[in-house]
Amino acid sequence: MVVAAAVAAAIGQVLDGALLIVIFATSGALEAVATKRTRDSVTALLDLAPDQATRVEEGGAEVVVAAADLAVGDHIVVRPGERIGADGVVVGGASDVDQASITGEPLPVAKHRGDDVFAGTMNGTGALHVQVSRPAGQSVVARIVAMVEQASETKARTQLFIDTVEQRYSIGMVTATVALLVGPLLFGAALQPTLLRAITFMIVASPCAVVLATMPPLLSAIANAGRHGVLVKSAVVMEQLGQTSQVAFDKTGTLTHGTPELTAVVVADGIDPDRAVVAAAAVEAPSQHPLGAAVVAAARAAGLPVPAVHGFDSVPGRGVTGTLDGVAIAVLSPAAVEAALAPVLAQAVTAAEQRGDTAVVLLADARPVAVLSLTDQLRADAPGAVGALISATSRPPVLLTGDNRAAASQVARAVGIADVRAGLLPADKVAVVGALEKTGARVLLVGDGVNDAPAMAAANLGFAMGRHGSDLALETADGVVVRDELAALPKVIALSRHARRVVAANLAIAAAIIAALVTWDLLGHLPLPLGVAGHEGSTVIVGLNGLRLLRRRAWQRA
Repeated sequence: MVVAAAVAAAIGQVLDGALLIVIFATSGALEAVATKRTRDSVTALLDLAPDQATRVEEGGAEVVVAAADLAVGDHIVVRPGERIGADGVVVGGASDVDQASITGEPLPVAKHRGDDVFAGTMNGTGALHVQVSRPAGQSVVARIVAMVEQASETKARTQLFIDTVEQRYSIGMVTATVALLVGPLLFGAALQPTLLRAITFMIVASPCAVVLATMPPLLSAIANAGRHGVLVKSAVVMEQLGQTSQVAFDKTGTLTHGTPELTAVVVADGIDPDRAVVAAAAVEAPSQHPLGAAVVAAARAAGLPVPAVHGFDSVPGRGVTGTLDGVAIAVLSPAAVEAALAPVLAQAVTAAEQRGDTAVVLLADARPVAVLSLTDQLRADAPGAVGALISATSRPPVLLTGDNRAAASQVARAVGIADVRAGLLPADKVAVVGALEKTGARVLLVGDGVNDAPAMAAANLGFAMGRHGSDLALETADGVVVRDELAALPKVIALSRHARRVVAANLAIAAAIIAALVTWDLLGHLPLPLGVAGHEGSTVIVGLNGLRLLRRRAWQRA
């Protein structure tokens, strides 16, 4: 292309030569941005794991060491609010651990002796003694790093195919130009008309219109999607979106909001539901647990007071206690008071668990008086978006989650997804995506957390929810739903398909004009000014045709 630009400039067509350079430089820059994703993704993930951990020596002394220096069998202590320094097994203590970054579970999980914990997850209010079970290089976080790198590198190699085609076309065009110049001269042709014909051929055969046939529609579609809250990271992604045949969803933070809300209060005889909520909110207010925050938020939303309690205490894995107006108040897990539950409260706990909700029991002076059910609320637009995607794709959607099957099935039923894969770790999600792709599916993975990043990278395409998505998910994803509007997904897929149709039309126009001009030059006498005009005219036509996708109507019709 540099040769074509130089020749065009040599015969006075400086603008034409400059245009060629600008177009191909822009294309190269876009590809460089796309392939940069691997480095950014890995850097973001490495920030998740702590650099140091507190190791307990044989004599009981505690020493702060680099997490990378921990060996299998070492004992570490993890205090409240700290990130766990290594994959291991709890050998002492109890706490609630927020492991959403690994499993996607929306709520902290109670950890006791014998339970597994993961490096990079956040400890709650209790202290844990952990025996290291894996070296740092083999932890779940480290394996996520490796999976993101491998999958992203595979995508980058696929994108290099575009460069290969461009290079071969350029070599072929230059070779043909040289042949048109040297061949006739060897048989005694005059230099000036032969040189003029060869230069004209190089100009009319230059693929400006072919390149513009692709980029303006795709870039216009990207700009249009951006105005409507969807960030598509490259033209390659916009083109591939239209080929999506199956969508796989994460649950927590994707189909749901990712934060629990109080949904039901069942009380024993003679208990006022509002007073039960006030008592529960009062004792939960000093806690840092997401369930407690949900109860407090519900009380305040209903205009109920949240009085202060005395003697607050938190028992990891069980609940919280305190004294309100001389009455001992406790909010405990159902397992802690199961034998003391009245039939109506026991039925409420069972019903909540069957729905996939989380149930807690309110006690007053050690007597169970109410059951509060909390759940991660479904996004309002999720059922409609899933329905639109079912119509837009050839295969039914799949739900992939680290949460339990009851909670996953409840959400799946609400949105219309029949295929549910629950209890998955990040590597399991990658395996499921790989299995789907082996059946010929073009998979779009939609998620929001660190645990979704490897599957996003492994899938044909990955999209992240923008408002609460983890940094790693946002970096790894090929696109971001900035406003968390799931309804935008079927729209952007339809917009991609529209753009692909425009690209096909542009390629046909460009190829037809180039073929006509080249044939005229080879078989007849194409005046150089007319060749330049035809070449530039085809470029303008396909460029303007692509820019039609900037119009608001293109999104509304998608």
